[in-house]
Amino acid sequence: MRLRDDRGQAVTELALLLPLLLVLVLGVVELSTAINTAMTIAAATREGARVAGALVNGGGTLGCGSGQSPNASTVDPLVVAAVERVLTGSGAQIILADVSAIRIYKSTTTGAETSGAVNQWAYLADGGPLIGAERLDFVEQSNLWPACGRVNTSPADSAGITLRYTYRGRTPLRYLIPGLASLNMTDSTVMPLNASR
Repeated sequence: MRLRDDRGQAVTELALLLPLLLVLVLGVVELSTAINTAMTIAAATREGARVAGALVNGGGTLGCGSGQSPNASTVDPLVVAAVERVLTGSGAQIILADVSAIRIYKSTTTGAETSGAVNQWAYLADGGPLIGAERLDFVEQSNLWPACGRVNTSPADSAGITLRYTYRGRTPLRYLIPGLASLNMTDSTVMPLNASR
């Protein structure tokens, strides 16, 4: 009597299951990386909005006239520096060149951008203003909501920060699933400007 040989069956099962298992593992890695990126972007917009609310219009007497708001020119660079610090912080896997825009805007009551009151910053490696001893990697493209014109008396303006980022797949799945090659991510945070005392 001959015993049946099962060795070929195990190889066949492995050949069928290995690609499925590989796709599953790579999918988990890709998903966790994308979620980590989204959480970092959310933390960056929250920090930017917090700084925008704290700095208000640069201090001094409110307004854009001579002698008013003496530090207004540094407000938005400090906001962008706060965003960049989070994006480049320890453990962050953000590629700054893939940040398509950082927008600082006057928020409506619903959190949307007020038309004509948006300042946009774009990536340019070491091209921005000096903050402390380091040069920002972002430059101002538009300044339609000057810091000296922000209101922190009742009712105070609300500042919004929007960050737009292109996430690029990091595993070989990006070649198999076209949607993973690049994915646009956007996050916004709105906070009221701190009221004057």
